[in-house]
Amino acid sequence: MTTLQPIIGVAANERRDAGGDMGHMAISYNPSGYIKAVQLIGGLPVMLPIGDPMNAKRYVSMIDKLVLAGGQNVAPEFYGEVETIKSNDYNRERDAFEIALINEAIKQNKPIIGVCRGMQLANVALGGSINQNTPNHWQKEASTTATHDVLIKKSTPLESIYGHKAHVNSFHRQSLKQIAPQLEIIAKSASDNVVEAVQSIDPNLRFIGVQWHPDFMYNVRDEDLEFFRYAVFNL
Repeated sequence: MTTLQPIIGVAANERRDAGGDMGHMAISYNPSGYIKAVQLIGGLPVMLPIGDPMNAKRYVSMIDKLVLAGGQNVAPEFYGEVETIKSNDYNRERDAFEIALINEAIKQNKPIIGVCRGMQLANVALGGSINQNTPNHWQKEASTTATHDVLIKKSTPLESIYGHKAHVNSFHRQSLKQIAPQLEIIAKSASDNVVEAVQSIDPNLRFIGVQWHPDFMYNVRDEDLEFFRYAVFNL
């Protein structure tokens, strides 16, 4: 008997200009780390392009689990604040569409995995908020280089994967501030207590989020591929 591959919907990003090598065309895309990691562990990844939030129900009905990837800052109006930093790194259409995906995944009891921005946006969708500026968390080193330590809560899925103390990469300017009531903190930066991972404490919500990027490290470190294996098959 053949076991069906779990279908993993990866929420997509957009670029209005992909550069001269691609004729300056607009593109919808997924960073390949999510796609390749899911494929390596036996999942079937599909891209969910930014679109009308009214279509979220249909998209979510077609997948088994939802992955929210990294990318732009989350626009402050979605968590009830005004902009306090100068930035043009927002995509409000993406924010609205992915919040609709999150809400629909919860309704349909589909697990949600958040990476970097994805964790931040899920926290916002559940009623939490974000620090708009988090200094010293955008590394200059290569994306496959781990640059700082995080302390992981004992007896959590992340501890079973990474251990109590893990060395991770860091590419974010925002971070979690007020934690949504359905979530608990399960990892913090060892140097400055920035929230690095959360998971659901609500029995009606299956969610885990990390601030670092296992999608950059899945092919150079076993633990990061194991994160995807856990998220795809055990969450």
